[in-house]
Amino acid sequence: MADKRDYYEVLGVDKSASADDIKRAYRKKAKECHPDLHPGDKEAEARFKELNEANEVLSDPDKRARYDQFGFNDPMQGGDPFGGGGFDFSGMGGMSDIFDQLFGGGGGRSRQNAPMQGRDIAYDLKISFEEAADGCEKVFDFYRSEVCEQCHGSGAKPGTQPGTCPTCKGSGQIRSSGGWMTTVRTCPTCGGKGKVITDKCTGCSGTGRIRKRRTCTVKVPAGINHGQVIIMGGKGDAGRNGGPNGDLQIQVSVMPHKLFKRDGFNLLLDYPISFTQAALGADVDIPTLHGSVKYHIPEGTQNDTEFRIKEQGVTRLRGSGKGDLIVHVRVEVPRKLSEKQRELLRQFEETVTGKEYEGRKSFLDKIRDVFN
Repeated sequence: MADKRDYYEVLGVDKSASADDIKRAYRKKAKECHPDLHPGDKEAEARFKELNEANEVLSDPDKRARYDQFGFNDPMQGGDPFGGGGFDFSGMGGMSDIFDQLFGGGGGRSRQNAPMQGRDIAYDLKISFEEAADGCEKVFDFYRSEVCEQCHGSGAKPGTQPGTCPTCKGSGQIRSSGGWMTTVRTCPTCGGKGKVITDKCTGCSGTGRIRKRRTCTVKVPAGINHGQVIIMGGKGDAGRNGGPNGDLQIQVSVMPHKLFKRDGFNLLLDYPISFTQAALGADVDIPTLHGSVKYHIPEGTQNDTEFRIKEQGVTRLRGSGKGDLIVHVRVEVPRKLSEKQRELLRQFEETVTGKEYEGRKSFLDKIRDVFN
């Protein structure tokens, strides 16, 4: 046993590796040194056998437990826990099965000829801020792959049929033997279909597919947000071998608004007012998505005060009612004043007792407490 390498070392995994870790490591390393990819390389063949032996043990919970306890000296197996003869291929149906599992060689024809769903199509739909809030109906054009009407998807010229592939004789697979190993791979001539087209359809150039422009109408629900996706089932590319069409995935892009920002189903609005309006109070017109509403700014409103106007936000998606409009007040101080305006403000300041500025009074009281 001196020439045997530790099975965990062979697979390049830790002893704490999970079953999935072991499986992934085995598949990766087996692909790298498979003899079919290295014809005549005895070293690659030896590494591949070593990998299979390690995987045989570590992928079996019972064998792995015995190996972790006894190593290569399991008393149940007379010094070799795995039969002394290396890896046993009998339980895996031969090397061709291993190759099939790793490279998809086995069953290639059946997969190629089985019904397959068509490819999904992505479409970027741009809508306005208002359309997203209230919902809308949009009409747009897109392109998709469809079954050729001339050959009905066969790829062969009307009146003719695809012939049997001369390379694989219709099996879709190529088998080759090299010593003790038999490998199976997908036929390169027919791609695993077992059929070849000798007289191609002129409508689709033998592909069985044509690209067509289609028009679609989609109802965008009220309340949808930027980046959300609407899926229209069966509107994508045509399937193959009788498989269903793919889907049309419509990703919604909402254009920004000049006034409003969105927070969930609420709308946010920065609203500037003068310091006179803030001090004395005022009735103002607040813009909404559907016109304007009257709102009273109370006397003594401070900068950064928020007011909430109910049911003036975005329609709730798949729900009832609307969000709110949250108005963020910005008190604007004038930058340029006339001399008369300055004088009036000086006169006002001279009449101030300190009670008018609650925040300033509180701040000055704190200063006195600190330094006295």
